[in-house]
Amino acid sequence: MSAWIDADWPAPPGVRALTTTRYGMGVSQPPFDSLDLGLRNGDDVAAVAENRMQIESALRLPSSPRWLRQVHGTSVAIEPGEDEPEADAAVTSVPGTVLAVLTADCLPVAFAAKDGGEIAVAHAGWRGLAAGVLEATIAAMKAPPRDIVAWLGPAAGPDAYEIGEEVFDAFAAIDPRTATAFVPTRPGHWHVDLHALAKRRLADVGIADVHGGGLCTISDPTRFFSHRRSTTDGSGRSGRMATLAWMR
Repeated sequence: MSAWIDADWPAPPGVRALTTTRYGMGVSQPPFDSLDLGLRNGDDVAAVAENRMQIESALRLPSSPRWLRQVHGTSVAIEPGEDEPEADAAVTSVPGTVLAVLTADCLPVAFAAKDGGEIAVAHAGWRGLAAGVLEATIAAMKAPPRDIVAWLGPAAGPDAYEIGEEVFDAFAAIDPRTATAFVPTRPGHWHVDLHALAKRRLADVGIADVHGGGLCTISDPTRFFSHRRSTTDGSGRSGRMATLAWMR
């Protein structure tokens, strides 16, 4: 099994984005088996460090990824360094800088200016989506929205991600158009389509060139870590995949 899934999008020459999978070359032990890239989820730190080295070598990355200290917020790190700034998105126009976000059900989004001069990544769970992390990322880019292409990576899917009134109200009560992204399952609960919510947000700020979606982390345990699935099966702990983007 491949250790990563390349973004299926019309990226400009020299731009690459991908999401790692849970298997392929990792050394983490259950329940983090095997290619866990998260340092703050209870896995062995040495194992995660080895996993990060393995993926960096296998991909022949031009530099070590610029990891973030993610907090489900809207802060965007501009030209992040190696100090893991507290942010849920990052932007760079420097070739060779590898941007990274970690996910295990939340939605990773990669952006690229169509002229190949700028990239960004964002970590968007439902809280980040509702708070405006995608809009903040786009605002931090120099390119106008019409000149940006986006890719939506693997996330909790609409047939498996059940939420309650807090999430429904965070979107549908504010913007009735988003109600189409929710399907009732039982009183006070819905299945939610994070990809659809993200597409609506992106369209509202002028980004029509959006690709990806359709890969569900909850229902695909062979390829993906899932925090929601780990809670359901009783382990309560899950590894993290990384979505990486860089310009050669």
